[in-house]
Amino acid sequence: MRVVIQRVSRAAVTVNDELVSSIGLGLLILAGFEGSDTFEDLDWMSAKITSLRIFDDDQGVMNLSVKDTGGDILLISQFTLHAATKKGNRPSYIRAAPPEIAIPLYESFIQKVSAHLGKEIGTGIFGAMMQVELVNDGPVTIIIDSKNREF
Repeated sequence: MRVVIQRVSRAAVTVNDELVSSIGLGLLILAGFEGSDTFEDLDWMSAKITSLRIFDDDQGVMNLSVKDTGGDILLISQFTLHAATKKGNRPSYIRAAPPEIAIPLYESFIQKVSAHLGKEIGTGIFGAMMQVELVNDGPVTIIIDSKNREF
């Protein structure tokens, strides 16, 4: 499982010109699932994301988590995070989980992140062509892969 986490002052997702979800201060998370991902990966990643201290405290030091700030989360599925670009110029998505695996993982991940955050989160629509808007605050962007937990 691979995620791109962006600290945002606001973010929104639109499908067919209709607003699906929006948040204010918080995290925009782009999540890509691969066939070897497990529910253990989801548990670890949801705890890591909601506890990640990337918001400023009173002294301007990144020392607070999204939970500490009462911020929101917008979670968007994005299979292209598993693009393989080693050969040629057309990315291969062979490592990305097929929908029959990715959808249950995505739905479970939504529940786990919500539980760790202590409130509902915003989401996109799995498989839809989405327009995602964000204002990256900082900018702060972090990439985490559940297969590389030692970092």
